[in-house]
Amino acid sequence: MSDLTLDDTIFHHLKTTFSTISDRMESTRRTLRGTDASAVGEAKLVEDVQDFADEWGYGIKQLGKHTHGAVKMINTIGDAFGKLDLDLAASLKTPRAEKGE
Repeated sequence: MSDLTLDDTIFHHLKTTFSTISDRMESTRRTLRGTDASAVGEAKLVEDVQDFADEWGYGIKQLGKHTHGAVKMINTIGDAFGKLDLDLAASLKTPRAEKGE
């Protein structure tokens, strides 16, 4: 291997963090979707609570999609970095021609 290194734990930590966020967002979205707004009483307030839950549910779904996309990008970066590292190591092993030859 070459001297170009990046600790794999960085990628693992980032993937774990973003995956956890995505999972928590989905869990929260499901909870909001199942909210019983009738417990607040007043019809207008019930409607407002349902609207709030719907809007937040959509926003949370979008955040979940973006964190999932971030995990994919982290995987892509990790793979590209690994390939670059192997390519660099291979190029260092290849004998170079002397100048003027």
